[in-house]
Amino acid sequence: MLDPKLIRETPDLVRAALAKKHLTVDLDAVLAVDAAWRAQLQEVEQLRSTQKAANTAMAALPKGSPEFIAKVQEMKAVSAQVKERETQLKETEEKFRQAMLSLPNLPHASVPEGRTPEDNVVFSLHGSSDEPMPHALPHWEIPGFEKLFDFARGAKVTGAGFPFYVGDGARIVRALLHFFLDENAKAGYTEVSPPIFVNAASATATGQLPDKEGQMYETSDPLYAVPTAEVPLTNFFRDEIVEESALPIYRCAYTPCFRREAGSYGKDVRGLNRLHQFDKVELLKWVHPATSYDELDKLRGDAERLLQKLGLSYRVLLMCGGDVGFAQAKKYDLEVWSAGQKRWLEVSSCSNFEAFQARRAQIRFRAKENGKPELVHTINGSGLAVPRVLAALLENNLQPDGRVKIPAVLVPYFGKEYLSFA
Repeated sequence: MLDPKLIRETPDLVRAALAKKHLTVDLDAVLAVDAAWRAQLQEVEQLRSTQKAANTAMAALPKGSPEFIAKVQEMKAVSAQVKERETQLKETEEKFRQAMLSLPNLPHASVPEGRTPEDNVVFSLHGSSDEPMPHALPHWEIPGFEKLFDFARGAKVTGAGFPFYVGDGARIVRALLHFFLDENAKAGYTEVSPPIFVNAASATATGQLPDKEGQMYETSDPLYAVPTAEVPLTNFFRDEIVEESALPIYRCAYTPCFRREAGSYGKDVRGLNRLHQFDKVELLKWVHPATSYDELDKLRGDAERLLQKLGLSYRVLLMCGGDVGFAQAKKYDLEVWSAGQKRWLEVSSCSNFEAFQARRAQIRFRAKENGKPELVHTINGSGLAVPRVLAALLENNLQPDGRVKIPAVLVPYFGKEYLSFA
C-alpha cells in the first residue's frame, strides 16, 4: 500500500510513476474518496467536541431544572448526529481503504521504461546459449520421460498440470529441494516450514488481493492455497514491531505452490514448463529501508549461486516498468537456457517491495534514535523453483545413451551420477 500522505502532497509525482507501469489507475477517484473521508472525520470530531462540551455543561446544572432538561434534549440530538456521521465515516473509510488497495506500488527510479516483456533489459549473462548440445531434446520428448513424470495419470487423478513424479523423478525433485535449502542455510537464511493455506488478510498484505483472485485456488472458508511461500513467510511478522538491531532478518521456506495459470497456452505449458502445482524454495528478507537495495542485490546473488553450482547457463533480466508487477518496486528475473527448447526459462524473480507490503501488514521496526516504529522493507525471490530448473538439467545434460548426467553438487543428494529413463 502506498503512503496516503505521498498521494495527497505529490499527486503529479505519483501519476508519473504509475504511468511507468502502464496500468490504468484513477488516482483522482482515490483522492476524491480521501477528501470525503477527511471532511467527514473533521465533522465527526467537531460533533464529538460539541457533545463533550454539552456533557460538561449539563453536569454543572441542577438535575430537573429547565436548563438541565434542555441540555438533555440537546445531548440526544447531538448523540444521534454523531452516531449517524460515524456510520457514514466508517463506510467512507472502507471505500478509501479499498481504493488504496487498488493502487500498485511505485517503480524505483532505476526501473527502465517499457511496456512488454520484450522491453526488459538483459542485466547480465552467465554462460552461453550457443554452446553445442547435439543430444538435447525438449524434455517431454526424451524417450521414457513419461515413466518418471506421469502427466497422464496426474490429469486423471486431479487435472492438467498436476503430474506424478515417479521413482528417480521424485528423487531428483527431492534432491534439488534439499540442495536449495542447504545452500540457502549456508548463505544465512533460517529455514521455516510454513502453512500452505493462508487467510484473506495474509493474501491482502502481500498484494495477492485484490489483484490475483483468479490465479489462486480458494476454499469455501475462505482460505487460499499458497501461490508461493512468500505469502505466509511475509505475514510471519504481520502486526508486529521488531527491534532495529534484529534487521536484516533472512528466512527461507520450501512449499508446494498452487496457481491456476489461467490463459496459459502453447509451448509455454508443455511438460514441466508451467504447472498448477509445483515445488519451490523461497527466500525472504525484512530489512532496514536504508539498505534494501543492497540487500536485493545480495538476495539475487544468492539465487544466482545456485544456478552457477548446477552448471546452468543463465541470464538476469531487469524488468521494465510494464512488466515489473503490481506490488514490486523493482524486479530481476533469472532465466536458464533450455537447450532442447532453445529458449530461456524463468526460474526466479527477485523483488524489492520497499514498504508496500509492510504498510499493508503493519510490519515495523523500532528505530534506535527516537524509539518510534517505522516500516521495514520486504524483499523476496525464488531460491529456486524446481520445474524449469529440472527441465533445463534434463535437456542440457542429456547423454547420447539417453541418460541424464547429474551435476556433481547434486550427486550426494540424488545418490548416483546419472538419471535413467529405462
